[in-house]
Amino acid sequence: MEDQELLRAYDSQLREASEFSTATAVRRDGPLWIGRYGDRGHVSYRDLQGLSGDELESLVARTVQGFLDDPRLSQGEWKTRGHDLPSDLPEVLVAAGFVPEPRETVMVGEAEGVAALAHDSLPDEVEVLRVDQRPDAERWVLAAARMQHAVFGSGPEPDEALAGQDARAEGEEFWVARVGTDVVGAGRVQRVAGTEFASLWGGAVDPAWRGRGLYRALASGRAKAAARAGARYLHSDCSDMSRPILERAGLRPITTTTPYVWTRAGTVRDG
Repeated sequence: MEDQELLRAYDSQLREASEFSTATAVRRDGPLWIGRYGDRGHVSYRDLQGLSGDELESLVARTVQGFLDDPRLSQGEWKTRGHDLPSDLPEVLVAAGFVPEPRETVMVGEAEGVAALAHDSLPDEVEVLRVDQRPDAERWVLAAARMQHAVFGSGPEPDEALAGQDARAEGEEFWVARVGTDVVGAGRVQRVAGTEFASLWGGAVDPAWRGRGLYRALASGRAKAAARAGARYLHSDCSDMSRPILERAGLRPITTTTPYVWTRAGTVRDG
């Protein structure tokens, strides 16, 4: 499958409505979808319909004013993609007070291809399995969250991860790689309702266990689950560290994504 076909599937299915299925409120402004998640706002769109110059600046200014007018919001994120136009949108966002976060690569591939990956080199003592439906799911989610937090240096605390797992959206699964009672790798897969996609989130491996096939095995296990659930495609927004591993697993880079974050004056930003 050509990269442009994968990009078209991503643009048509994973942008706009599907991004806001769990938002507590959603409103529209021209091409924008603007949602609220607790104390955070989120902005996305499929395309900006040719807006540029003064019209684009006005749209961004209205978005910031909307954040300011909602006292519940402490931050707002405008999610950009590298292939979008106009090319000067980042400059307009920065001028309006947004700050860029690290850029990630958008990876897409066919679920069955990733699911078919062999991982014969996985150490014998490592088991990869789904844990969210087990009677002892709580201990595994907590252990995985501690490992992920240590690897990433940020993100949800273990109790927050557990609360999120308790309230997880339908179609989400939590997977771990374990050695005995120790979690040495973890990640989630979320079937995106109303689309042909499932998304991979939170993939992490304990540094002491890297280079032994665990990340690929976790990707393969989650891909099999996604394919069984009817997903045609897999998607992941990944760091520079994860990108080469996901490429070896069968996903392809189709664009980039950079969040631009607005923070209300007087608010301490996370991280």
